[in-house]
Amino acid sequence: MKIDRLIGILSVLLQEEKTTAPELAEKFEVSRRTINRDIEDLGKAGIPIRTMQGTGGGICIMDGYRIDRTLLTSKDMQMILAGLRSLDSVSGSRYYSRLMEKLQTGSSEFVSGRDSMLIDLSSWYKGSLAPKIEMIQDAIENRRLLAFRYYAPSGESARTVEPYYVVFKWAGWYVWAWCRKRRDFRLFKLNRMDQVSVSDTTFVCREAPMPDLSNERIFPGGIRVKVLFDSEVKWRLVEEFGPRCFTETDDGRLLFCADYTDMENLIAWLLTFGEKAEVLEPAEARERIFHTAEAMRKIYREPVQRSRERNQ
Repeated sequence: MKIDRLIGILSVLLQEEKTTAPELAEKFEVSRRTINRDIEDLGKAGIPIRTMQGTGGGICIMDGYRIDRTLLTSKDMQMILAGLRSLDSVSGSRYYSRLMEKLQTGSSEFVSGRDSMLIDLSSWYKGSLAPKIEMIQDAIENRRLLAFRYYAPSGESARTVEPYYVVFKWAGWYVWAWCRKRRDFRLFKLNRMDQVSVSDTTFVCREAPMPDLSNERIFPGGIRVKVLFDSEVKWRLVEEFGPRCFTETDDGRLLFCADYTDMENLIAWLLTFGEKAEVLEPAEARERIFHTAEAMRKIYREPVQRSRERNQ
């Protein structure tokens, strides 16, 4: 990501007397043009960077400039490193680990104490997730179109998008992009994307708004839900909705009340509780669960062998 690379470039310039654009491009695995833009951005941010052309030239920070580390406490540095470690858990390269090494160089007396926060963002899908994130970051950095096959509840389709942000939210990874098919900004879940490729075609950046990821925007509600749960599943309700999402009834069951957004997701969620849940409202959900249970009863009514023979 650009901000991480800028920190890395600044770290190199603070540690080395002089470097060159080709050396930085190779170190951070980007083009010389990208490095030149980064150097310009650092200059705009107030870092006094000096560039010298010709034999013996290069890039350096003007004499007398330094970053006062006392602006950061040991706890501040621990949090920075924790954040970098979390990004490293889904990285397809050694970029973040190299950046951590640079920040820790000569800082043993500054970074004290044991790590108190360990974050792994990769979940179960690191093998497939890290390459996707790296590919999408490359597309964003170089302003290239991204193509993929997308699997949604409404069906699957081929999409071509202009990517702007990689987003981690609701325990999942997404890309915020302008969809050329829908002619609008959309949030695509990475685990639903397949056959992802970066096009050679570039795009002109739009005035891309920051994605509104508030619960009110993404989950506006509209479906009033009342369910009676067995006390055995209290731990799940607490984990997913908090300890104040239900009240205990006289018979020991838990009356759960909430607003839900999507009927399909509601049905799927309720079915995971099996006989431990009884839907009171809405009537549509109760009816659909009844018909689903009837259909499942027909499937499982006969032995597996007989079912196989009947379908051969």
